[in-house]
Amino acid sequence: MPNGLRIILLLTPGLGLVMTLMIWVLYRAFAQSFGLYNFNGDDLLTLSHWQGMFQNRRYWNALEWSGYIAVVSATLAVAVAYPLVIWLRRPFKGSFLLSALIKAPYFVPGLVAAFLLINVISYHGFVNEFLIWIGVWDQPVRMQNDKNGYAIIGLQVWKQLPLAFLLLSGAVAAIPDNVLHAAQDLGAGTWDRFRKVVLPMTVTAMQASLILIFIGAAGDFTFQAVAGPTRENSLATLMVTYQGASYSDWNGAAVIGVTLMVLSLLGSIVFAALVQIVAKLMERV
Repeated sequence: MPNGLRIILLLTPGLGLVMTLMIWVLYRAFAQSFGLYNFNGDDLLTLSHWQGMFQNRRYWNALEWSGYIAVVSATLAVAVAYPLVIWLRRPFKGSFLLSALIKAPYFVPGLVAAFLLINVISYHGFVNEFLIWIGVWDQPVRMQNDKNGYAIIGLQVWKQLPLAFLLLSGAVAAIPDNVLHAAQDLGAGTWDRFRKVVLPMTVTAMQASLILIFIGAAGDFTFQAVAGPTRENSLATLMVTYQGASYSDWNGAAVIGVTLMVLSLLGSIVFAALVQIVAKLMERV
């Protein structure tokens, strides 16, 4: 028996169970959004839940807000991780400690991180008190729950940076030294080696980083609930509002859940395509 077929057969029981559960959950969410599996009444196949949500301004605001937070967070996290990975490719004194510090957010729960940030940037928090003490401004400035979502984006970048760092570092470390030396011998400078050698050989890792961070940030509830603007909802917080005591509308919550899944899928496709386009353009410059 070929090794590939043997591996597939060995994985089939576990993968089959996981795939079955995933398909069932996705089917239930889609079906509920169209009025089936109704917890609050009779099952009725209808488009009314989607129509009602499309007419709800809060729904569109939440969709726009979640997309904005996810795109900016994913882009910034990868933009910060990339130069760090290249810098730390060759070990030096203190590089191990620096790598450990970059990965440290993995050991801090998101809720704890959000509350720590609130204590730092609150009206009478450390930042305000320090800046008043050194004379930058005379009275505290409101930085908590800012309307532009800078606190959420900062938390997302800090929390997701280890993921981008690990994915990119594996790809960068896999580039043979002789390839880089050959490019240098042929006259390629630092920038040329990056865009013609490093970037093409790490484009898959960059795509994976952007997609995973985008999906995580788009569906985040914790950071939005604790540090987000009081007048803005993400899709996750709006979904909880519909599902909870405020509305008890499970069908409406299912519509938002399906929307979040579609947003994640479309965002992943767009990010993957854009990375490929940018990489090819940079190679030709």
